[in-house]
Amino acid sequence: MQSDYAKQGKTAAIVAYITIIGTLVAFYMNNEKKNAFASFHIRQALGLWIMYFLLGSLVSIFNSWNITYAFYIFLFTLWIFGFVTAIREEQKPAPLVGPLFQKWFTFIK
Repeated sequence: MQSDYAKQGKTAAIVAYITIIGTLVAFYMNNEKKNAFASFHIRQALGLWIMYFLLGSLVSIFNSWNITYAFYIFLFTLWIFGFVTAIREEQKPAPLVGPLFQKWFTFIK
């Protein structure tokens, strides 16, 4: 568990993982009172949703159930990881891609 600061941003962090609309809602929830914990999870969730929409359509081009299922299972695992870390009030980046999301989406503060 982290400090009260993480608890203040916990709601926005959890909402960020609930659909792309939730990510946008969390972004606006965090706009007024900037919270680093919420911003961290908003960046992670935004990266996962963009990965879902962009790479998901590219993976389906392979026309192979094995590749498609493997991608979606991998993505779902990352989503669960992010959601659980938000609930536990931890700031752990998603494996493999999380640090990239933190670099790419630095405009979310």
